[in-house]
Amino acid sequence: MFSRRVSKFLINVNRYLHTSKNCKKEFEHPLLRTLRILKEDFYRIEGASKNEREKQRALMGLFPRHADVLIIGGGAIGSSIAYWLKEKTSREGIRVVVIEKDMTYSKCTTVLSPGALHQQFSLPENIQMSLFGADFLRTIKKRFGKGAHVQFHPQGHLVLADEVGAQQLVDNSLIEREFGVINELLSKEQLKNKFPWMNVEDVELGCLGLEKQGWFDPWALLSVMRYGATDLGTQYIEGEVVDFLFKDKQEYIGEGMEDTSYEAVREAVIKLPDGQHKTIEFAYCIIAAGTETLELSQLAKIGKGPGMLSIPLPIEKRKRYVYKFDCPESPPGINTPMTVDPSGLYFRRQGLGGSFLCGLSLPEKCEESPQNFFDHQILPVLQNRVHKFCDIKLTNSWCGNYENNYFDDSGIIGPHPYYHNLYIATGFSAYGIQQAPAIGRAVAELIIDGDFKTIDLTRFGFDRFIVDKPMYEYRQIQ
Repeated sequence: MFSRRVSKFLINVNRYLHTSKNCKKEFEHPLLRTLRILKEDFYRIEGASKNEREKQRALMGLFPRHADVLIIGGGAIGSSIAYWLKEKTSREGIRVVVIEKDMTYSKCTTVLSPGALHQQFSLPENIQMSLFGADFLRTIKKRFGKGAHVQFHPQGHLVLADEVGAQQLVDNSLIEREFGVINELLSKEQLKNKFPWMNVEDVELGCLGLEKQGWFDPWALLSVMRYGATDLGTQYIEGEVVDFLFKDKQEYIGEGMEDTSYEAVREAVIKLPDGQHKTIEFAYCIIAAGTETLELSQLAKIGKGPGMLSIPLPIEKRKRYVYKFDCPESPPGINTPMTVDPSGLYFRRQGLGGSFLCGLSLPEKCEESPQNFFDHQILPVLQNRVHKFCDIKLTNSWCGNYENNYFDDSGIIGPHPYYHNLYIATGFSAYGIQQAPAIGRAVAELIIDGDFKTIDLTRFGFDRFIVDKPMYEYRQIQ
């Protein structure tokens, strides 16, 4: 009925303007042109499928009043969640809206990552997620088309251990092999024979990932995931969540509520780039905003309220410097894997010439400048491990923050125990980019299916902070 009334109105206005004496035949009246475009948009949206209507609304920039699932954070993890939600519901099942603070992603952790791909972990969950990430990259063109490129370099991933860390490397290798990871333990002599450019005097053992390991372009993966989400009808909105609105639910009674009424989180307040504030109601909300997740959780009273809400989300910003340098004379060859030193420092090739990337997580509360940190912490380790790096030239550097889970340094995924409709996906820090496809699929399973269906990530839930059961990842990788 509504569509017929709008259609009739447009036809009548169109007829009036065409017969008006003020409308010259050689020119299109400005109001007529506006209504013509409006009519075309209206008919296009009205006649399209639900998925196409969502895409049209997104293109037209219409701010939605309601979302079935609101995702805060449009980086790799947020975009992956959006993609899998739409993919699992046959494109048209639910309305998904993503709020992203910075559409340029200039400070996004995703694009500052070195793009490592490996399965060298001690926790089975991390191994399984990274294996799925590798398979996802391998078949990405089948899923998104021939134009989907992530520039994967399958040169392997080499983790070095000194005498103290050697046994842990052996233990991790055995766990990895149980899940089908192809790796090779190398003694000091084997390392020297395989990589003659490497100094192994202080190295006891190495573990080389032989398949599905190397590095890729994080920006390319983010672009592909976002394209996949929008193509299925996800709407992206540039804005910042500045508050949540709540609604009393007297009928809810549960543990940890201390005889108070239950407040359900129902709406988010969005600050748009022009300063306007708008609200959007949601059935489910997922916070996947990286380093901003702590502040957003506090807006939802997590860590600020009574009972279960008194336990904060253990997330902090941790600085990470990344450096690019050139090795002009006889650099390590094309078969050089991404190498992780016992100190935690990593380096890998950048292109086919003599350029390399390297980095190291900064110690907590370290305020050294990028140049000083490189000179005092990075350069001595590089020169010790590869003597050809004694004459390198630093060509670029950048600093980024990643979300560090200071409770146990592992990811956090799943619903908050107090709010039945508020989910969290954060704390994956340095390896979140390679696990983003698996994280997105897991969150989609929780919402659509009600439980994890492929990889059981229950142990990564918020509940472990309440019962004090940390999930430590024992590894050399920083």
